[in-house]
Amino acid sequence: MYILGMESSCDETSAAVVEMTEDGGRRICSNIVASQIETHRLYGGVVPEIASRAHIEAVSGIAYEALQTAGITLRDLGLVAVTSHPGLIGALLVGVNFAKSLAFANGIPLVGVNHVKGHVAAAYLSHTELKPPFLAVVVSGGHTSIYRVNDYNDFLEIGATRDDAAGEAFDKIGRVIGLPYPAGAAMDKLACEGRAGSVALPSPALTGDTLDFSFSGIKTAALNYINGLNQKGEEIPRADLAASYTERIVSAVAAKAAKALAETGLTKLVLAGGVAANSHLRRALAATCEKQGATLFTPPISLCGDNAAMIAAAGYYEYLDGNLSDTSLNASACD
Repeated sequence: MYILGMESSCDETSAAVVEMTEDGGRRICSNIVASQIETHRLYGGVVPEIASRAHIEAVSGIAYEALQTAGITLRDLGLVAVTSHPGLIGALLVGVNFAKSLAFANGIPLVGVNHVKGHVAAAYLSHTELKPPFLAVVVSGGHTSIYRVNDYNDFLEIGATRDDAAGEAFDKIGRVIGLPYPAGAAMDKLACEGRAGSVALPSPALTGDTLDFSFSGIKTAALNYINGLNQKGEEIPRADLAASYTERIVSAVAAKAAKALAETGLTKLVLAGGVAANSHLRRALAATCEKQGATLFTPPISLCGDNAAMIAAAGYYEYLDGNLSDTSLNASACD
């Protein structure tokens, strides 16, 4: 089955064609992404209204480019899958309404997809042997959660951030120390040049019998450290701060992942989401899995960020479970 995936939850307009087969075959035929990074970099973050307008301008062309690159036509499609939640409501509405119009005008089945499930499904495309049950750690600009994935569409959240997400925490401090938006990749690189632990920062891993996080504290501590140096006219040791900040976030995620593996008894761990591209996090979870006798599954860097191929893959399993959408499908900013 050829599936057209559509993604517009934040600042990337993406369309992809993925071929999924009953025997477990998973193949990306095209995956087109129109990024708005340069536009939003002027403002240091995503401006929702600007993002929505950019999606409107790009969505149609991106969809037909995905079909053309895959070498198929609308008649070859067996399904249209679109991100319906969560995300920026205006941005989501563009993708949902385009997908509904395209699907129903051409008599193609439609499914709405949870964006977080999409991130996890990215691992299916690069690891064809991966099947539930497994543990999933989703770390992005809007989410930091741990899920017990019992089946393709059966997700149980067993841990989550109680305030900010790890990706947002990286972007915030990165912007304050002068790194370009989005700051994740730049923070990752800068952290390699500094001394982890040289700046005292609190752990985002909440203490006690919980798998939850809180990133507001480490963010505030880093801001106070930066402001204190600025008031004294001292230079900010950017590399040391980046290294210390990264180490605290990464070690917190790794510690909770280790606890979740021990508690659930699962032996497979999926790391997904935009922050899954962080080299320090990938190494830390690889070490955690090796220590606990588990196997780590992580999408390639190209599939860690928002993309439509992951939405198409997740949509296939919604389709198999009969979770089809009709013209009443709407977007939602919440999970």
